[in-house]
Amino acid sequence: VLPKTDAIIFTGGIGENDSLVRQKVCERLAHLGIELDFELNKQRISGERMINHANSKVKVLVIPTDEELEIARITEELISN
Repeated sequence: VLPKTDAIIFTGGIGENDSLVRQKVCERLAHLGIELDFELNKQRISGERMINHANSKVKVLVIPTDEELEIARITEELISN
């Protein structure tokens, strides 16, 4: 682990949609100063959001991704080369 962690980012299907996985990961990383806001973590809000507690030393973010679009971009790049 790096000497200073600025943020933990959850993305993709599980990262965006599974509050229990996010909670368990953050519990295992508590030594980094991560404090999760359990209520924010449970909310099902679309879009980018912070789910860390105000006292957390590290930001915890949920950032949506468009996995299908990324697969299409990579496929197009591979086909054109």
